[in-house]
Amino acid sequence: MSNVVCFGEVLWDVFPTHKKIGGAPLNVALRTQSFNNEVAMISSVGNDKRGKMLLEFISQNGVNIDHIQVNEKFKTGKVKVMLNEKGSASYDIDFPRAWDNIVVTEKAIDLVEKSDAFVYGSLVARNDVSKNTLFTLLEHANYNVFDLNLRSPYYTKEVLIHLMNKADFIKFNDDELFEVSVYLDSKYRSMEQNISYIAEKTNTKHICVTKGHHGAVLLYDDKFYYNSGYLIKVVDTVGAGDSFLGSLISQLLNKIDPQEAIEFACAVGALVAQNEGANPKLLPADIDAFINPV
Repeated sequence: MSNVVCFGEVLWDVFPTHKKIGGAPLNVALRTQSFNNEVAMISSVGNDKRGKMLLEFISQNGVNIDHIQVNEKFKTGKVKVMLNEKGSASYDIDFPRAWDNIVVTEKAIDLVEKSDAFVYGSLVARNDVSKNTLFTLLEHANYNVFDLNLRSPYYTKEVLIHLMNKADFIKFNDDELFEVSVYLDSKYRSMEQNISYIAEKTNTKHICVTKGHHGAVLLYDDKFYYNSGYLIKVVDTVGAGDSFLGSLISQLLNKIDPQEAIEFACAVGALVAQNEGANPKLLPADIDAFINPV
């Protein structure tokens, strides 16, 4: 069992017909906790009904909410989610919200110092308050896990490069990998060449790239590992990448072989994509049966 801290947005994903609890770092936290790790969330909600419901849900799912602040000035986060005919999502993200204004505390610093991994994304850096808190906490973490979450117009090249340089593990999707490769002046065209190039430029030993229904590739201690994906019928892709990351980090922190870890994580991501919402309940037996059908 590992001790993981996730930092960033907690919010409501509002679909045309319903709403679901989400936010990439929260999705990672919930999935990581489901594998019996000890997980805490650092964030902020508004002093409103949506905030209270979020705190209750997160607590009921076993994630520590002691470091989720309640902001009297800003409302709880909300995102309008639009799905295309293939279940792929686009987002309209309200700004500013409580999670844009996470303030640094000594207790949060102490929490991060004692953790095995500190997970953060790029979206939370869109506002200076949360960005500065993140920059402070990064200096106290033992193993930094950076999950890029490129949502235009809420990121800059300079902040992305800083966050990558602080990371021990970086997770991209394939589009993000090639966009960032250009930022770093890569001349390469293949995925593996660009992964190795970014690893060298940012001094990051562990990099993973998800490829949608084509699986993922993992660079771990100078060796590549692959999974080519699983055949599913997509319901919606919201949170699939987050569950993938939570599963992969859980496996690697608990010393599972990287090849086994990426196969497991791809299976969890696929299972989430064939269900509604970001955080469907998945039992170990369900995951095993998905990977190894009888």
